[in-house]
Amino acid sequence: MTALHLVKEPELQDDRARLFARAEAISADLARRGAQLDAEGKPPKVEIARLKSEGLLTALHPVEIGGGGLDWVDGLKLVRILARGESSIGQLLGYHYVNSQYIYWAADDPDKAWNLGVETVAKRLYWGAAVNPRDPGLVLTRSGDHYLLNGKKTFSTGAHVSDRINANAAFGDQIANLVLPTDRPGYIANDDWDNIGQRLSDSGSVEFRDFPVYETDFLLPLAGRDSAPPVQATFNTPLIQLVFVNFYLGTAEGALIAACDYVRTTTRPWITSGVEKASDDPYILERIGEFRAALKASAALADAAATAVQSALARGRGVSARERGEAAIEAYAAKVSATHVALDVTARIFELTGARSTAAHHRFDRYWRNVRTHTLHDPVFYKAREVGDFTLNDRVPEPSLYS
Repeated sequence: MTALHLVKEPELQDDRARLFARAEAISADLARRGAQLDAEGKPPKVEIARLKSEGLLTALHPVEIGGGGLDWVDGLKLVRILARGESSIGQLLGYHYVNSQYIYWAADDPDKAWNLGVETVAKRLYWGAAVNPRDPGLVLTRSGDHYLLNGKKTFSTGAHVSDRINANAAFGDQIANLVLPTDRPGYIANDDWDNIGQRLSDSGSVEFRDFPVYETDFLLPLAGRDSAPPVQATFNTPLIQLVFVNFYLGTAEGALIAACDYVRTTTRPWITSGVEKASDDPYILERIGEFRAALKASAALADAAATAVQSALARGRGVSARERGEAAIEAYAAKVSATHVALDVTARIFELTGARSTAAHHRFDRYWRNVRTHTLHDPVFYKAREVGDFTLNDRVPEPSLYS
Protein backbone atom coordinates (compact mmCIF):
# COMPACT_ATOMS: atom_id res chain seq x y z
CA MET A 1 0.00 0.00 0.00
CA THR A 2 1.31 3.46 -0.85
CA ALA A 3 2.93 5.29 2.06
CA LEU A 4 0.79 8.05 3.53
CA HIS A 5 1.87 11.67 3.70
CA LEU A 6 0.43 14.48 5.72
CA VAL A 7 -1.69 17.13 4.03
CA LYS A 8 -2.26 20.37 5.88
CA GLU A 9 -5.82 21.57 6.46
CA PRO A 10 -5.36 24.88 4.53
CA GLU A 11 -4.16 22.89 1.52
CA LEU A 12 -7.28 20.71 1.65
CA GLN A 13 -9.49 23.78 1.88
CA ASP A 14 -7.73 25.33 -1.13
CA ASP A 15 -8.20 22.13 -3.13
CA ARG A 16 -11.85 21.98 -2.11
CA ALA A 17 -12.42 25.57 -3.20
CA ARG A 18 -10.76 24.89 -6.56
CA LEU A 19 -12.91 21.83 -7.19
CA PHE A 20 -16.09 23.72 -6.37
CA ALA A 21 -15.05 26.63 -8.59
CA ARG A 22 -14.36 24.24 -11.46
CA ALA A 23 -17.74 22.58 -10.96
CA GLU A 24 -19.48 25.95 -11.07
CA ALA A 25 -17.66 26.89 -14.29
CA ILE A 26 -18.49 23.58 -15.96
CA SER A 27 -22.11 23.89 -14.86
CA ALA A 28 -22.40 27.38 -16.33
CA ASP A 29 -21.00 26.16 -19.64
CA LEU A 30 -23.43 23.22 -19.68
CA ALA A 31 -26.36 25.55 -18.99
CA ARG A 32 -25.42 27.70 -21.97
CA ARG A 33 -25.36 24.64 -24.23
CA GLY A 34 -28.14 22.72 -22.50
CA ALA A 35 -30.86 23.04 -25.14
CA GLN A 36 -28.52 21.96 -27.94
CA LEU A 37 -27.08 19.05 -25.94
CA ASP A 38 -30.58 17.84 -25.11
CA ALA A 39 -31.66 18.04 -28.75
CA GLU A 40 -28.64 16.06 -29.94
CA GLY A 41 -28.81 13.47 -27.15
CA LYS A 42 -25.37 12.03 -27.86
CA PRO A 43 -23.06 10.18 -25.45
CA PRO A 44 -21.28 13.00 -23.58
CA LYS A 45 -17.70 12.06 -24.39
CA VAL A 46 -16.50 15.67 -24.50
CA GLU A 47 -18.23 16.50 -21.21
CA ILE A 48 -16.78 13.45 -19.41
CA ALA A 49 -13.33 14.31 -20.78
CA ARG A 50 -13.65 17.74 -19.18
CA LEU A 51 -14.64 16.23 -15.82
CA LYS A 52 -11.50 14.13 -16.06
CA SER A 53 -9.21 17.02 -16.95
CA GLU A 54 -10.63 19.28 -14.21
CA GLY A 55 -10.17 16.66 -11.47
CA LEU A 56 -13.87 16.22 -10.71
CA LEU A 57 -13.77 12.44 -11.19
CA THR A 58 -11.08 12.00 -8.54
CA ALA A 59 -12.50 14.46 -6.01
CA LEU A 60 -13.49 11.76 -3.48
CA HIS A 61 -10.36 9.63 -3.73
CA PRO A 62 -7.77 9.90 -0.94
CA VAL A 63 -5.26 12.73 -1.16
CA GLU A 64 -2.51 10.15 -0.56
CA ILE A 65 -2.99 8.85 -4.10
CA GLY A 66 -3.62 12.21 -5.72
CA GLY A 67 -7.36 12.53 -5.16
CA GLY A 68 -9.24 15.51 -3.81
CA GLY A 69 -9.97 13.96 -0.41
CA LEU A 70 -13.55 15.27 -0.27
CA ASP A 71 -16.21 13.48 1.76
CA TRP A 72 -19.64 12.44 0.56
CA VAL A 73 -21.32 15.61 1.78
CA ASP A 74 -19.15 17.69 -0.54
CA GLY A 75 -19.23 15.13 -3.35
CA LEU A 76 -23.01 15.18 -3.45
CA LYS A 77 -22.97 18.98 -3.52
CA LEU A 78 -20.76 18.77 -6.62
CA VAL A 79 -23.38 16.51 -8.20
CA ARG A 80 -26.05 19.12 -7.45
CA ILE A 81 -23.95 21.90 -8.96
CA LEU A 82 -23.32 19.96 -12.19
CA ALA A 83 -27.00 19.06 -12.51
CA ARG A 84 -27.97 22.74 -12.49
CA GLY A 85 -26.21 23.00 -15.82
CA GLU A 86 -27.21 19.64 -17.29
CA SER A 87 -29.06 16.96 -15.39
CA SER A 88 -27.46 13.96 -17.11
CA ILE A 89 -23.93 15.16 -16.34
CA GLY A 90 -24.85 15.49 -12.68
CA GLN A 91 -26.20 11.95 -12.78
CA LEU A 92 -23.07 10.62 -14.48
CA LEU A 93 -20.78 12.29 -11.95
CA GLY A 94 -22.79 10.88 -9.04
CA TYR A 95 -22.91 7.37 -10.49
CA HIS A 96 -19.16 7.48 -11.02
CA TYR A 97 -18.63 8.49 -7.41
CA VAL A 98 -20.63 5.55 -6.08
CA ASN A 99 -19.19 3.03 -8.54
CA SER A 100 -15.57 4.09 -8.04
CA GLN A 101 -15.77 4.53 -4.25
CA TYR A 102 -17.55 1.19 -3.76
CA ILE A 103 -14.19 -0.57 -3.95
CA TYR A 104 -12.98 1.03 -0.72
CA TRP A 105 -15.74 -0.31 1.49
CA ALA A 106 -16.74 -3.47 -0.40
CA ALA A 107 -13.47 -5.19 -1.34
CA ASP A 108 -12.28 -7.82 1.12
CA ASP A 109 -8.65 -7.03 0.23
CA PRO A 110 -7.70 -3.43 1.16
CA ASP A 111 -4.57 -3.59 -0.99
CA LYS A 112 -6.61 -4.51 -4.05
CA ALA A 113 -9.00 -1.62 -3.41
CA TRP A 114 -6.09 0.77 -2.90
CA ASN A 115 -4.42 -0.33 -6.14
CA LEU A 116 -7.68 0.11 -8.06
CA GLY A 117 -7.94 3.59 -6.59
CA VAL A 118 -4.36 4.42 -7.59
CA GLU A 119 -5.07 3.28 -11.15
CA THR A 120 -8.33 5.23 -11.26
CA VAL A 121 -6.65 8.47 -10.19
CA ALA A 122 -3.55 8.01 -12.34
CA LYS A 123 -5.53 7.21 -15.50
CA ARG A 124 -8.56 9.39 -14.64
CA LEU A 125 -10.92 6.50 -15.25
CA TYR A 126 -14.70 6.86 -15.43
CA TRP A 127 -16.60 4.07 -13.65
CA GLY A 128 -19.99 2.74 -14.71
CA ALA A 129 -21.97 -0.34 -13.71
CA ALA A 130 -24.04 -3.17 -15.16
CA VAL A 131 -25.90 -4.44 -12.10
CA ASN A 132 -29.62 -3.81 -12.76
CA PRO A 133 -31.16 -6.55 -10.56
CA ARG A 134 -34.44 -6.64 -12.49
CA ASP A 135 -32.74 -7.85 -15.67
CA PRO A 136 -31.85 -11.47 -16.30
CA GLY A 137 -28.37 -11.92 -14.89
CA LEU A 138 -25.05 -12.10 -16.63
CA VAL A 139 -23.57 -15.60 -16.75
CA LEU A 140 -19.97 -16.53 -16.07
CA THR A 141 -18.48 -19.84 -17.27
CA ARG A 142 -15.05 -21.45 -17.06
CA SER A 143 -12.82 -21.48 -20.13
CA GLY A 144 -9.40 -22.97 -19.46
CA ASP A 145 -7.40 -20.72 -17.15
CA HIS A 146 -9.96 -17.90 -17.21
CA TYR A 147 -13.70 -17.26 -17.52
CA LEU A 148 -16.13 -16.02 -20.17
CA LEU A 149 -18.92 -13.56 -19.44
CA ASN A 150 -22.11 -13.53 -21.51
CA GLY A 151 -25.43 -11.72 -21.25
CA LYS A 152 -27.15 -8.36 -21.63
CA LYS A 153 -28.17 -5.55 -19.32
CA THR A 154 -30.99 -3.29 -20.54
CA PHE A 155 -29.71 -0.20 -18.74
CA SER A 156 -26.09 0.72 -18.08
CA THR A 157 -25.61 4.43 -17.41
CA GLY A 158 -22.42 5.68 -19.04
CA ALA A 159 -22.34 2.72 -21.40
CA HIS A 160 -20.15 4.40 -24.02
CA VAL A 161 -18.04 6.59 -21.74
CA SER A 162 -17.15 4.08 -19.01
CA ASP A 163 -13.55 2.90 -18.62
CA ARG A 164 -14.42 0.45 -15.84
CA ILE A 165 -17.69 -1.27 -15.01
CA ASN A 166 -18.87 -2.95 -11.83
CA ALA A 167 -20.82 -6.09 -12.73
CA ASN A 168 -22.45 -9.01 -10.98
CA ALA A 169 -22.70 -12.40 -12.69
CA ALA A 170 -23.96 -15.88 -11.88
CA PHE A 171 -21.37 -18.66 -11.77
CA GLY A 172 -23.38 -21.79 -11.20
CA ASP A 173 -25.08 -21.32 -7.85
CA GLN A 174 -22.66 -18.55 -6.85
CA ILE A 175 -22.41 -14.82 -7.52
CA ALA A 176 -19.32 -13.09 -8.88
CA ASN A 177 -18.66 -9.43 -8.06
CA LEU A 178 -16.45 -8.06 -10.84
CA VAL A 179 -14.57 -4.94 -11.91
CA LEU A 180 -14.16 -5.00 -15.71
CA PRO A 181 -12.33 -2.79 -18.21
CA THR A 182 -14.52 -1.85 -21.17
CA ASP A 183 -11.72 -1.93 -23.75
CA ARG A 184 -11.60 -5.74 -23.90
CA PRO A 185 -13.09 -7.62 -26.85
CA GLY A 186 -16.65 -8.72 -26.17
CA TYR A 187 -17.97 -5.54 -24.55
CA ILE A 188 -20.70 -3.96 -26.66
CA ALA A 189 -22.46 -0.68 -25.83
CA ASN A 190 -25.64 -0.37 -27.87
CA ASP A 191 -27.09 2.87 -29.24
CA ASP A 192 -30.61 2.26 -27.92
CA TRP A 193 -31.07 4.99 -25.30
CA ASP A 194 -33.93 7.11 -26.68
CA ASN A 195 -35.91 8.18 -23.64
CA ILE A 196 -37.66 11.52 -23.24
CA GLY A 197 -35.25 12.69 -20.54
CA GLN A 198 -31.68 12.25 -19.26
CA ARG A 199 -30.76 12.10 -22.91
CA LEU A 200 -27.05 12.60 -22.25
CA SER A 201 -26.86 9.93 -19.54
CA ASP A 202 -25.77 7.30 -22.07
CA SER A 203 -27.98 4.75 -20.35
CA GLY A 204 -28.50 2.24 -23.14
CA SER A 205 -28.01 -1.50 -23.02
CA VAL A 206 -24.70 -3.32 -22.88
CA GLU A 207 -23.83 -6.84 -23.94
CA PHE A 208 -21.01 -9.19 -23.02
CA ARG A 209 -20.20 -11.74 -25.69
CA ASP A 210 -17.54 -14.23 -24.64
CA PHE A 211 -15.97 -11.40 -22.67
CA PRO A 212 -12.77 -12.73 -21.03
CA VAL A 213 -12.66 -12.48 -17.22
CA TYR A 214 -9.60 -13.19 -15.09
CA GLU A 215 -9.05 -13.88 -11.41
CA THR A 216 -7.72 -10.34 -10.97
CA ASP A 217 -11.12 -8.98 -12.06
CA PHE A 218 -12.88 -10.34 -8.96
CA LEU A 219 -13.53 -7.63 -6.40
CA LEU A 220 -14.84 -10.20 -3.90
CA PRO A 221 -14.52 -13.99 -3.68
CA LEU A 222 -17.35 -16.03 -5.16
CA ALA A 223 -20.29 -16.18 -2.75
CA GLY A 224 -23.56 -18.05 -2.47
CA ARG A 225 -26.65 -16.39 -3.91
CA ASP A 226 -28.20 -16.05 -0.45
CA SER A 227 -25.02 -15.00 1.35
CA ALA A 228 -25.50 -11.75 3.23
CA PRO A 229 -22.80 -9.19 2.38
CA PRO A 230 -21.04 -7.28 5.16
CA VAL A 231 -23.10 -4.31 6.31
CA GLN A 232 -20.47 -1.86 5.08
CA ALA A 233 -20.75 -3.29 1.55
CA THR A 234 -24.44 -2.31 1.36
CA PHE A 235 -23.89 1.46 1.54
CA ASN A 236 -23.99 1.78 -2.23
CA THR A 237 -27.80 1.89 -2.04
CA PRO A 238 -28.34 4.86 0.32
CA LEU A 239 -25.50 6.66 -1.44
CA ILE A 240 -26.90 6.14 -4.95
CA GLN A 241 -30.29 7.28 -3.65
CA LEU A 242 -28.61 10.46 -2.40
CA VAL A 243 -27.09 10.91 -5.86
CA PHE A 244 -30.67 10.82 -7.19
CA VAL A 245 -31.76 13.36 -4.57
CA ASN A 246 -29.03 15.80 -5.46
CA PHE A 247 -29.29 15.72 -9.21
CA TYR A 248 -33.08 16.03 -8.98
CA LEU A 249 -32.65 19.13 -6.85
CA GLY A 250 -29.85 20.48 -9.03
CA THR A 251 -32.04 20.05 -12.11
CA ALA A 252 -34.89 21.95 -10.45
CA GLU A 253 -32.51 24.68 -9.28
CA GLY A 254 -31.25 24.99 -12.86
CA ALA A 255 -34.82 25.23 -14.12
CA LEU A 256 -35.59 28.05 -11.68
CA ILE A 257 -32.40 29.91 -12.64
CA ALA A 258 -33.30 29.64 -16.33
CA ALA A 259 -36.86 30.75 -15.65
CA CYS A 260 -35.69 33.79 -13.68
CA ASP A 261 -33.32 34.79 -16.48
CA TYR A 262 -36.16 34.51 -18.97
CA VAL A 263 -38.53 36.56 -16.80
CA ARG A 264 -35.93 39.34 -16.46
CA THR A 265 -35.19 39.53 -20.18
CA THR A 266 -38.22 38.29 -22.10
CA THR A 267 -41.48 37.75 -20.21
CA ARG A 268 -43.97 40.60 -20.63
CA PRO A 269 -46.09 41.84 -17.72
CA TRP A 270 -49.73 40.80 -17.78
CA ILE A 271 -52.08 43.54 -18.96
CA THR A 272 -53.92 43.83 -15.65
CA SER A 273 -50.87 43.47 -13.42
CA GLY A 274 -50.35 47.22 -13.05
CA VAL A 275 -46.56 46.83 -13.34
CA GLU A 276 -44.15 47.72 -16.12
CA LYS A 277 -41.86 44.70 -15.79
CA ALA A 278 -42.74 41.04 -15.37
CA SER A 279 -40.07 40.86 -12.68
CA ASP A 280 -42.29 43.11 -10.54
CA ASP A 281 -45.44 41.03 -11.02
CA PRO A 282 -46.60 40.04 -7.50
CA TYR A 283 -47.82 36.61 -8.60
CA ILE A 284 -44.54 35.79 -10.33
CA LEU A 285 -42.66 36.92 -7.24
CA GLU A 286 -44.89 34.76 -5.05
CA ARG A 287 -44.29 31.69 -7.23
CA ILE A 288 -40.52 32.24 -7.26
CA GLY A 289 -40.51 32.66 -3.50
CA GLU A 290 -42.46 29.43 -2.99
CA PHE A 291 -40.22 27.48 -5.38
CA ARG A 292 -37.05 28.84 -3.81
CA ALA A 293 -38.19 28.07 -0.28
CA ALA A 294 -39.17 24.51 -1.22
CA LEU A 295 -35.83 23.89 -2.94
CA LYS A 296 -33.83 25.28 -0.03
CA ALA A 297 -35.74 23.14 2.46
CA SER A 298 -35.27 19.99 0.39
CA ALA A 299 -31.57 20.76 -0.14
CA ALA A 300 -31.10 21.19 3.62
CA LEU A 301 -32.73 17.78 4.15
CA ALA A 302 -30.43 16.31 1.49
CA ASP A 303 -27.32 17.72 3.15
CA ALA A 304 -28.41 16.43 6.56
CA ALA A 305 -29.03 12.97 5.07
CA ALA A 306 -25.61 13.01 3.42
CA THR A 307 -24.04 13.81 6.78
CA ALA A 308 -25.91 10.91 8.42
CA VAL A 309 -24.84 8.41 5.76
CA GLN A 310 -21.24 9.72 5.75
CA SER A 311 -21.07 9.33 9.54
CA ALA A 312 -22.41 5.77 9.45
CA LEU A 313 -20.08 4.76 6.61
CA ALA A 314 -17.11 6.21 8.51
CA ARG A 315 -17.67 3.58 11.22
CA GLY A 316 -16.09 1.13 8.79
CA ARG A 317 -16.53 -2.60 9.25
CA GLY A 318 -17.86 -2.00 12.74
CA VAL A 319 -21.05 -0.33 11.47
CA SER A 320 -24.18 -2.19 12.54
CA ALA A 321 -27.22 -3.07 10.44
CA ARG A 322 -29.28 -0.78 12.65
CA GLU A 323 -26.91 2.15 12.14
CA ARG A 324 -26.92 1.55 8.40
CA GLY A 325 -30.71 1.38 8.38
CA GLU A 326 -31.19 4.58 10.36
CA ALA A 327 -28.84 6.45 8.01
CA ALA A 328 -30.59 4.97 4.97
CA ILE A 329 -33.95 6.21 6.26
CA GLU A 330 -32.57 9.76 6.31
CA ALA A 331 -31.55 9.34 2.66
CA TYR A 332 -34.93 7.93 1.71
CA ALA A 333 -36.81 10.76 3.42
CA ALA A 334 -34.70 13.16 1.35
CA LYS A 335 -35.55 11.12 -1.75
CA VAL A 336 -39.29 11.51 -1.12
CA SER A 337 -38.95 15.27 -0.63
CA ALA A 338 -36.64 15.87 -3.60
CA THR A 339 -38.83 13.86 -5.97
CA HIS A 340 -41.97 15.86 -5.22
CA VAL A 341 -40.24 19.24 -5.09
CA ALA A 342 -38.28 18.73 -8.31
CA LEU A 343 -41.27 17.48 -10.27
CA ASP A 344 -43.37 20.40 -9.04
CA VAL A 345 -40.82 23.12 -9.77
CA THR A 346 -39.75 21.83 -13.19
CA ALA A 347 -43.37 21.46 -14.32
CA ARG A 348 -44.50 24.87 -13.07
CA ILE A 349 -41.71 27.20 -14.22
CA PHE A 350 -43.91 27.96 -17.24
CA GLU A 351 -46.24 29.79 -14.87
CA LEU A 352 -43.40 32.29 -14.53
CA THR A 353 -42.19 32.47 -18.11
CA GLY A 354 -45.47 32.53 -20.05
CA ALA A 355 -46.79 31.14 -23.30
CA ARG A 356 -43.92 32.17 -25.56
CA SER A 357 -41.45 30.22 -23.44
CA THR A 358 -43.00 26.98 -24.68
CA ALA A 359 -41.34 27.47 -28.08
CA ALA A 360 -39.47 24.29 -28.91
CA HIS A 361 -36.06 25.93 -29.35
CA HIS A 362 -35.95 26.94 -25.67
CA ARG A 363 -36.43 23.30 -24.60
CA PHE A 364 -37.40 24.45 -21.12
CA ASP A 365 -39.40 21.24 -20.87
CA ARG A 366 -36.11 19.32 -20.64
CA TYR A 367 -35.89 20.02 -16.93
CA TRP A 368 -39.21 18.29 -16.25
CA ARG A 369 -38.46 15.51 -18.76
CA ASN A 370 -35.17 14.80 -17.04
CA VAL A 371 -36.66 14.59 -13.56
CA ARG A 372 -39.74 12.71 -14.72
CA THR A 373 -37.65 10.11 -16.54
CA HIS A 374 -35.31 9.29 -13.69
CA THR A 375 -37.79 9.52 -10.80
CA LEU A 376 -39.33 6.36 -12.28
CA HIS A 377 -36.08 4.47 -11.57
CA ASP A 378 -37.68 3.04 -8.44
CA PRO A 379 -41.16 4.03 -7.20
CA VAL A 380 -40.99 6.88 -4.72
CA PHE A 381 -44.02 5.57 -2.85
CA TYR A 382 -41.95 2.55 -1.79
CA LYS A 383 -39.40 4.95 -0.33
CA ALA A 384 -42.19 6.77 1.51
CA ARG A 385 -43.43 3.40 2.74
CA GLU A 386 -39.99 2.55 4.15
CA VAL A 387 -39.82 5.88 5.94
CA GLY A 388 -43.34 5.33 7.28
CA ASP A 389 -42.56 1.79 8.42
CA PHE A 390 -39.54 3.05 10.33
CA THR A 391 -41.47 5.93 11.87
CA LEU A 392 -44.47 3.85 12.91
CA ASN A 393 -43.01 0.38 13.50
CA ASP A 394 -39.31 1.06 14.09
CA ARG A 395 -38.33 -1.25 11.22
CA VAL A 396 -35.23 -0.43 9.14
CA PRO A 397 -35.19 -1.39 5.45
CA GLU A 398 -33.83 -4.77 4.42
CA PRO A 399 -30.65 -4.04 2.42
CA SER A 400 -30.91 -4.56 -1.32
CA LEU A 401 -29.90 -2.71 -4.46
CA TYR A 402 -33.09 -0.68 -4.02
CA SER A 403 -33.34 -0.24 -0.24
